[in-house]
Amino acid sequence: MTWTARCVLVLGLCVTALAGFNARAGGGGPPMTTTYTNPVLDDNVPDPFVLKVGSWYYAYVTNGNGGDVPVHRSRDLVHWSYVGDALASQPRWARGGLTWAPEVMAFGPNRFVLYYTTRDVLSERQCVGAAVARSPEGPFTDASERPLVCQADLGGSIDASPFQDKDGQRYLLWKNDGNCCNLSTGIYLQKLSADGLALVGKETLLISNGALWEGAVIEAPTLHYSDGFYYLLYSGASYDNETYAVGYATSRALTGPYTKAPEPLVVTSGRVVGPGHQSVVQDGAGQTWLVYHAWTLGAVGDANGGQRSMRLDRVGFKNGRVIFGGVTLTPQPAPTP
Repeated sequence: MTWTARCVLVLGLCVTALAGFNARAGGGGPPMTTTYTNPVLDDNVPDPFVLKVGSWYYAYVTNGNGGDVPVHRSRDLVHWSYVGDALASQPRWARGGLTWAPEVMAFGPNRFVLYYTTRDVLSERQCVGAAVARSPEGPFTDASERPLVCQADLGGSIDASPFQDKDGQRYLLWKNDGNCCNLSTGIYLQKLSADGLALVGKETLLISNGALWEGAVIEAPTLHYSDGFYYLLYSGASYDNETYAVGYATSRALTGPYTKAPEPLVVTSGRVVGPGHQSVVQDGAGQTWLVYHAWTLGAVGDANGGQRSMRLDRVGFKNGRVIFGGVTLTPQPAPTP
């Protein structure tokens, strides 16, 4: 064997060994990828929220076959694997089986708080609870005697979303469930206690439904701060058909006033039907991505046996405007892990 042939052989063995090591490291690294195609999680995973912890991304979704709070994890935002049910049990005030829209915030390296919607037995309204775990995978436990947020006179409270401001103070956003009973719907904001398990002070109403495209509903708030602007993303209209969409409002101050964009940002397009219930996550290079669910054409609504799968597309925030190139179904440049 020539010297050159030996070098090629040795190099090949090293590359093979390194690939095997990378595949085993950390419970299995994702395949090398430069592009991805939506949906990135082609399953029944409505209301997705993605949290990054270290080198892992965790996706929490509304209850289904995977339990009260199914959680999936990924190294690259593209390849996902099911972990389990993140919620250990329902608190005494709740009626199980109706757990919606979970979102999680880290309050320390070994403290995570899960905010979720479930039904309050006393008021018979959907209300917000908070559960705690030492790991982002759970199990989360809720030992509370009553809901964290429950505006029973306004139809209930759903779709809780935590936010940390630039000064470190944490807040909770949510929506009053007025569309259950012919009331208006609005997005509220209130300070969280240091442990994340109580609200402090008085809530502030940020926006209410009123734009033509929103119909009777706005919900699913996501608050993002960038370069002097607060961007309040939200979903509106009917979740079970093509009218559902994502809009946004902006403000220079956390508590407003917020000015709505004149048109929705993310709308039905071709086979991507009813996109909504968004969250924002950054990849390893600092690029922001919009995570959302959507129906597939011909499978809209529970009555038709459809499912809402998880999608991922680039999003930008600049000078008070949200920049979104549209929903995609063709191969796109992949996130940086």
